[in-house]
Amino acid sequence: MNLIGKFFKALWHGLNFSRRLILNLIFFVIIVAALVAAFSSGEKITVSDNSVLRLNLNGFLVEELTYVDPLDAALNDLRDSGDQPNEILLDDVLKVIHKATVDNRIQVLLLDLENLHGGHLDKLEVISQAIDQFKAANKKVIAHGSYYSQAQYYLASHADNISLHPYGGVKIKGFSSYPMYFKDALDKLKVTPHIFRVGTYKSAIEPLIRNDMSDAAKEANSLWLGELWQQYKKEISEARQFNQDTFDETLDSYQAKMQAVQGDFAQYALTNGWVDELKTDQQLQTELIDLVGVDKNGKTFKQISFYKYLDMIKPPVKFENPVSEKVAVIVARGSIEDGKRKAGTIGGDSTAALLKKARLNDKVKAVVLRIDSGGGSMFASETIRNEIIAIKAAGKPVVASMGSVAASGGYWIAASANEIWAAPSTITGSIGVFGAILTFENSLKELGIHSDGVSTTELNSISIARGVDPQIKDIYQLSVENSYDKFISLVAKERNMDKAAVDKIAQGRVWTATQAKEFGLIDNLGYKEDAIKAAAKLANLDFYDVITIEQELSEKEQLLREIFGSATVQAALAGVSTNSAINVLTNGYLAPITSQVKQNLSLLNEFNDPNGTYVRCLVCEVTF
Repeated sequence: MNLIGKFFKALWHGLNFSRRLILNLIFFVIIVAALVAAFSSGEKITVSDNSVLRLNLNGFLVEELTYVDPLDAALNDLRDSGDQPNEILLDDVLKVIHKATVDNRIQVLLLDLENLHGGHLDKLEVISQAIDQFKAANKKVIAHGSYYSQAQYYLASHADNISLHPYGGVKIKGFSSYPMYFKDALDKLKVTPHIFRVGTYKSAIEPLIRNDMSDAAKEANSLWLGELWQQYKKEISEARQFNQDTFDETLDSYQAKMQAVQGDFAQYALTNGWVDELKTDQQLQTELIDLVGVDKNGKTFKQISFYKYLDMIKPPVKFENPVSEKVAVIVARGSIEDGKRKAGTIGGDSTAALLKKARLNDKVKAVVLRIDSGGGSMFASETIRNEIIAIKAAGKPVVASMGSVAASGGYWIAASANEIWAAPSTITGSIGVFGAILTFENSLKELGIHSDGVSTTELNSISIARGVDPQIKDIYQLSVENSYDKFISLVAKERNMDKAAVDKIAQGRVWTATQAKEFGLIDNLGYKEDAIKAAAKLANLDFYDVITIEQELSEKEQLLREIFGSATVQAALAGVSTNSAINVLTNGYLAPITSQVKQNLSLLNEFNDPNGTYVRCLVCEVTF
């Protein structure tokens, strides 16, 4: 037996050593390849006269890039795991289009949007405004694609000409909210949900206690989704100069039009006025060669991609004028959690630290808090708001600028600002509070597992293995009601409103910014640039620089980002990535389902409020 044991032990050590050796070799090869690619003397990026800027956006439009370890990102690219979706920084898109507008070498903007995965209306709105400015400079905008999603088409509608592949289509189907509900699943697993909430419309916890959406939630969601749909239709109908009746909202109308074109999606888009013409990629290339000329290789039209143009116009080193007065912008994007968090999630302590940095900087005279959040931890939200109050006490005005969503905790951290600005399509409100505890005493009993013992007090009566005492449940409900009272009292005080009036429009109900402005929840409709100008005006600044205060990377993180973040390295890694059948399935056909399940499960990690009290809007996170 000893010999057999020694044999298997030696075999295990051998296999383990081999595994580590192989992984280390792979890591070494990646590092060497990345270093060679990053530091090799690549061809200098140049722009030929009379060129096309190809706006080939790839990913989701965001206010702030989610922090991802550069090495992990590189390995994910090799595995083609799709764990981390691509993101596009909104400011980068605007920077490129604005620069190209005044660049005499760029004469045509080609909207190549096939890999634009989505973005909220507020982001699409400001990009479309930049596209209109490009056109106003007597330059041409062309959109071409195989398929157009709603987000892609929103931008394409601002082109001078929209073409579609003859076998393509346009997918405009309106906006919706269809959360997953888990009551039956929890019942089958014998999991007991203990729910504490205030607010008729606080539907964040409905998935735990229902199998369908409540009438109150349907009423509220229909209202703000309908408002966004009207904004979408109005913008496109004005850009394309057609009637809003062009939008099909019933299956009868859609079916009749599809029957008229014998089921041809491309002909339907052409007949309906969505596109101007049908053409292949090759036909487009020929037309662009005729328009701007052939490139130096003689193979295609003169062009530069979005990412190369961005690399070219970005300064190699960030320089901050040490003498100028400044308006500081701080981005608060993602769910609000207690403690310190990396970019892409709002940590109560880490975001407060960024605000404190602006407060202690003598050159910063005003602050803009750019919010893109459906909320989260009430305690973390208050930690952030306390720092906003401290900035104001230091004599520096604070302007809250709402992006896609600033609801629940997102509204909490905005409430004490001197002014609140929001885009017309911003989702806000959701002033309500909830708490939830899941216990597994019945599940464990089914497995023959029990919990028993003694305690010095009766206060140890919460356990996932034993349930929750009814008196403790009463205490938690009292706490949630107290938190709700604090929320509406805060809003009433900061917005100079009657508390009863706030309660009437609160109750966890979601509003668009246009609706919220009528109730006095926000001051002005506008975008980030408008908020920056307002902050400068409040600080009496005529001349100023705008700086973004963000979390600083360590030297190691910065080095890895420079190595693996370069376009050259990413292109090299893309060349060796694989695309297995299972990845095609999960990232393609099943992507909507797997994404929604992962999003619901990830919420469990985000609920870390020390008091178990949350100001969070889940239905607000809608991608367009």
